[in-house]
Amino acid sequence: EVQLVESGGGLVQPGGSLRLSCAASGFNFDIVPMNWVRQAPGKELEWISTITRTRTTSYADSVKGRFTISRDNAKNTLYLQLNSLKTEDTAMYYCEKTFGGSVRGQGTQVTVSS
Repeated sequence: EVQLVESGGGLVQPGGSLRLSCAASGFNFDIVPMNWVRQAPGKELEWISTITRTRTTSYADSVKGRFTISRDNAKNTLYLQLNSLKTEDTAMYYCEKTFGGSVRGQGTQVTVSS
């Protein structure tokens, strides 16, 4: 069974940082491109970042320069480092795979507030 389990969310002040993790199982993690997406209250799902199996990365303009995606294939884990957080980054954050069938985790909440 394919599973994605996110963790690392929380409440942080503007300008702060968080590191999100996504533990993957049930598929060949090391060969699959992986994504982070987010959904703010009342808004549509927003793509944030993708990392390929060769570790090529891409980012949405809204997070470029502040967020960093990475992966540890030995640990089957995807990461998202969030720096210089803004109130508009408040959302539920999900990791997902779309190659070979779409699966998304249950999400981890990030709240940016003073």
